[in-house]
Amino acid sequence: MRVNAYAAPAAGEPLVPTTVERRAVGPHDVLIAIEYAGICHSDIHTVNGDWGPQPFPVVPGHEIVGTVTEVGADVSRHAVGDRVGVGCMVSSCGECDSCRRGDEQYCAQGMVGTYAATDRDGTTTQGGYSTHVVVDADYVLSVPDGIDPAQAAPLLCAGITTYAPLRRWGAGPGRKVAVVGLGGLGHMAVKIAHALGAEVTVLSQSLKKQEDGLRLGADAYFATSDPSTFEHLAGTFDLIVNTVSAVIDVDAYLGLLAVDGTLVNVGAPAEPLSLNAMSLISARRSYAGSMIGGIALTQEMLDFCGEHGIGAEVEVIDAAQVNEAYERVLASDVRYRFVIDTATLA
Repeated sequence: MRVNAYAAPAAGEPLVPTTVERRAVGPHDVLIAIEYAGICHSDIHTVNGDWGPQPFPVVPGHEIVGTVTEVGADVSRHAVGDRVGVGCMVSSCGECDSCRRGDEQYCAQGMVGTYAATDRDGTTTQGGYSTHVVVDADYVLSVPDGIDPAQAAPLLCAGITTYAPLRRWGAGPGRKVAVVGLGGLGHMAVKIAHALGAEVTVLSQSLKKQEDGLRLGADAYFATSDPSTFEHLAGTFDLIVNTVSAVIDVDAYLGLLAVDGTLVNVGAPAEPLSLNAMSLISARRSYAGSMIGGIALTQEMLDFCGEHGIGAEVEVIDAAQVNEAYERVLASDVRYRFVIDTATLA
């Protein structure tokens, strides 16, 4: 079937209306009528060619929420009418050590991204800025009824990207967690860390979003542009989640960790970062990275957000506003995630 979509025709070019081919529904596939698709900064990096050559034209979008309209003969976990989500991957080998332990995102053969990747049938995957998508049932998530569907869409990337390190490094009661940056990722990290029971501090360049940060669940908020912040908070945190994609002074942030503390990067700056090994050695600190989460953990995250009434803070837009939205994301002029109403593609 051919469906309406918005695609980038070439690197750095504005997205334009188009149509894309969706494969026939196979025995283990699910056809989803997309309702909402979030705009992630990764979409912009991809279509601008920041992460290397891409198989243009590219339909971005890996924060997808919609309704099941058809299932294959072998599908039992989803039914027509279910509200479901699709995140950053739509396939993996299923056989390597990572896949077998539920870390499909680290598949030894390479996970298949929701867009701009080579799918199992040799075609190029096209993402959620479209009216419909066909996805292997194993990579389709159930979206709890308690979450507004537009607010649920960013959970499929921003939600799991922050939930995964918070769970892995033990955010919870009695733990002091700092979140660097209060953007699309950061605001989700604050909400989730607060719901997990941690004491949450936002570290942002300025105090202009302080009121928002406290409303979203932060216990404290500091400006990193003030040098006294790093003196005042030295040796404080058990976990710091860095959500920004800009270069930071890694040593300065490592200095904010307590003994055995961990700094985790989920933001992906294009430039290399450097550090002094003594920043780690002096307090048995760790510096780590984390990328989204496996399918089981993503479902756990969605269920957790459903139980705690957590959704993203969103601005819903028409598809025709996507290029303007990209410009506003680059200007940090969104609080906190743009979501496309895909009904405007019809």
